Amino acid sequence: MNIPNQAPLDLLHRSPVGTLATHLREPDGFPYPTMLPYAPDARHRPVILVSGLAEHTRNLQADPRAGFLVVDAANADVLAGERVTLIGRFSLIEPTPELVRRYLRYHPDAERYLALGDFAFRAMKIDRLRYIGGFGAMGWLKGDELDPLEPLPDEDENALIELFESHPARPAGLELLGIDRYGVDVKLPGETEKAVVRRRVNFNGAKTTFAELKRSLTDWIEST
Repeated sequence: MNIPNQAPLDLLHRSPVGTLATHLREPDGFPYPTMLPYAPDARHRPVILVSGLAEHTRNLQADPRAGFLVVDAANADVLAGERVTLIGRFSLIEPTPELVRRYLRYHPDAERYLALGDFAFRAMKIDRLRYIGGFGAMGWLKGDELDPLEPLPDEDENALIELFESHPARPAGLELLGIDRYGVDVKLPGETEKAVVRRRVNFNGAKTTFAELKRSLTDWIEST
């Protein structure tokens, strides 16, 4: 069945971790799943930070094809909850200042790994994805169907983050992780000092201009 792109897109932005399945080199061809943190980039692709010594990194160097599973961890009933499986290829990407800043907003603890010098970023080029939203709600999408719009430029995202941080009505303790044409990713303080809760806030439809994004972000801040 046909599924809207909004549902898998939202799930990719809500979850902090995913399960990466690579092809083992030895024994050859067997799937090798492992769990690791990721952050969505401006095209909603999973971006991972991996060590050159990790088994999954060596697997990707030999064969970049992989699967990536993201589930709704908040739902204890796995079969009734949302999950999306991405199929594609992970490639090395340049650790630009914009990329590093964005990733560290989602995973600030990763700064210690970057300091080691052995870690590198890889992003998944999504070929296809299968989304399951519960019984009877499932279907496939091509990678380019996840978001047909142009990604938000880094300078526009940075300007909107500055607007959020300087707004007098900004909710205390709320951190803005990322913003795209469909909504914002925010981090709420958790119940313990180290715990955090990630939340996705959707706009009322896609915003194609900076002015629309600015207005939607301001309206959300003032209504929170």
